[in-house]
Amino acid sequence: MTDYLEYNDASKEERGSMISGRLKLTGNQIIFKSGKTGKVETLAANDIDSLGWQRMAGERIVRVMNKSGQMSRFGGFVESDYEKLKKFFDKNYELELQPRDNCLRGWNWGTADFDGNVLGFDIKKNERAFEVPLLNVSHCTTAKNEVTLEFHQNDEAPNSLMEMRFHIPTIDGVDTAQSFMEQILSMANIIQATGDAVVTFKEIQCLTPRGRYDIKIFPTFIQLHGKTFDYKIPITSVLRLFQLPHKDSRQVFFVMSLDPPIKQGQTRYHFLILLFSKEDELAVDLGMSERDLKEKYEGKLQQQMSGPVYELLAKIMRVLVQRKITLPDPTFCSVKDVPVITCSYRASAGLLYPLDRGFIYLHKPPIHIRFEEIISINFARSGGSTRSFDFEVETKSAFVHTFSSIEKEEYSKLFDFVSKKNLKIKNRGMEGGGSEKSRKARDEGMVDSDLEDEPDAYLQRVREEGRIRTEAGDDSDESDESFNPDKESDGSVAEEFDSNASASSSEDSDEEGGGGSSHKKKKKEKEREKPKKKEKKEKKRKEKSSKKDKDENKPKRPMSAYMLWFNDNRDKIREKYPKLSFTEIAKKGGELWKELKDKPKWDEKAAEAKKQYEKAMESYNAGDFKPKSPTKKSSSSAAASKSANKSPTKSGSFKSKEYISDSDSSSSDDSDRKESSKKSSSKSSSKSKDKSSSKDSKKPKKEESDVEMEEEEEEESAVETPESSDESD
Repeated sequence: MTDYLEYNDASKEERGSMISGRLKLTGNQIIFKSGKTGKVETLAANDIDSLGWQRMAGERIVRVMNKSGQMSRFGGFVESDYEKLKKFFDKNYELELQPRDNCLRGWNWGTADFDGNVLGFDIKKNERAFEVPLLNVSHCTTAKNEVTLEFHQNDEAPNSLMEMRFHIPTIDGVDTAQSFMEQILSMANIIQATGDAVVTFKEIQCLTPRGRYDIKIFPTFIQLHGKTFDYKIPITSVLRLFQLPHKDSRQVFFVMSLDPPIKQGQTRYHFLILLFSKEDELAVDLGMSERDLKEKYEGKLQQQMSGPVYELLAKIMRVLVQRKITLPDPTFCSVKDVPVITCSYRASAGLLYPLDRGFIYLHKPPIHIRFEEIISINFARSGGSTRSFDFEVETKSAFVHTFSSIEKEEYSKLFDFVSKKNLKIKNRGMEGGGSEKSRKARDEGMVDSDLEDEPDAYLQRVREEGRIRTEAGDDSDESDESFNPDKESDGSVAEEFDSNASASSSEDSDEEGGGGSSHKKKKKEKEREKPKKKEKKEKKRKEKSSKKDKDENKPKRPMSAYMLWFNDNRDKIREKYPKLSFTEIAKKGGELWKELKDKPKWDEKAAEAKKQYEKAMESYNAGDFKPKSPTKKSSSSAAASKSANKSPTKSGSFKSKEYISDSDSSSSDDSDRKESSKKSSSKSSSKSKDKSSSKDSKKPKKEESDVEMEEEEEEESAVETPESSDESD
């Protein structure tokens, strides 16, 4: 197995700033992958000329100089990494990692030294003050004895070096400043349109930047010549190439991803988007000799080429840039049999292309999202519309891209594609296939598939508390009377549409005259607003009888291995971390459980508890168990019921109907209890209506005395039955 070193928090210098990424040192090459663009750069071990170890901006860096004179600097190291890196390079590359000290005297005079394409400024011998990569130089001018260097602007760097000036004195009548400038120009990355172009494409439609341009391709850069603006794009700034079909199947997009972007004033264009028609064809002659085509490009290009314009441009760019052309993912096909989805981003409509390793959106603004940047995917309902949905992509930079107005017929296609790519979906439901592990992850709230099957302490605690509450049952006797639409509606309908309504109300309305119907409505509204106490008591009694009592003889479920361990070590954790709250202690327990090595011990205890529970359940289901002694609450209620049955009433042997129904229901079966409660409720409702009608119609004294007698009976029954008095309170 090849020995290697890997650093996930490394960085690389690019245009005056350090770009974070991942660095991997293998036995034959150095590989760096940019965390910003995903671009992978490699340096072969055979091409490395020297290695240096020096300090820069508070950290240690490795300075790599290749045989062609180009310098690369990698950061993110600490002092303790020196010995490890030194042994690695000595063993695999047979090169020594030489320490280099920087001169910190602050002098501004010294000697300029050219080392490959690096300009170094030395104060004394082997004491270097600074060095400048000449690839960052964009322009160089001279005036008398002064040479001015201008650098490429880096918009994303917090601080950028824009200009540097050197004063070079004349020695023995020789103009050394001019020779100094010429040497810099020969090594700097300055685009000069010298010689003929390899190929020229006339009047190509460009969407970004908008217009029609003549595209001239040179070996080192691409020139766009338009009526208003001209652009020069270095070949090295082209990151990726895309060839994407249009949704009408008659046109093709050719896209170049650029870093750094091309600039026009304050506008930055990170993508160059060209639009071609499939029917346009062209025959071109490349401005290169046969020898150059064979030696430089290994015969991948021919002197004369013909075919569709977009295919010619794609072939030439692929060879010059040395990047593969990215096509839409072949496994995805929309409902309209095209590999693209029509959607909107912000306020403009565009096209979303699912790729093999990401998504790309065209065209205002163009967006390329790699799968490795994505944290999660969310399928959301479009605002107020049932015919479309939104596709939300959350990236590691905490930014959410929302692609809206996607037709709902595309949902299944897009969902299947995202699932195949193993992207995390926030709102994944129970539907769909997948393995047992994936279904379990959906049930637990879409757990990341990269995580191990370790428990979440807080989640385990909440589930355990819920399980205990379920087994213990709800002992609360309170009933919610503030909102009960079913019961309220039943009562109102019974009052308003009662077929046995008394005729006294109609008689009163006739006696009063013209306002009889309105008076009747007002009286019914008052009756609905003031329900009778007796009806409330009946409702409460029905609710009490409907509640199921807890079976105390049923065995309790066993605890998991984690809960057994946590219950045994909770006090130890609390003593060790006294400042933590209850929730923080549970989370700390989850962390300690992940690091625990003797988990099999607790798994065995959990398995043993589970076996005991299964045996207890078998005996419980078979009826072979010892009933537990009644609780204090049940014994007190039984004593209260006995005292209620024995207590005499005020009127001797007379008992109210309500009291009789309560006592009978306690000793009868469930069916008899239901019938008696129905009869009592119907009689009570009829009595309440008789009372209301008697008060309104001014009936004789005999009926009033009956009403008073019934009210006394109700008071007596309330005193005799302790349950009803508790309910009324």
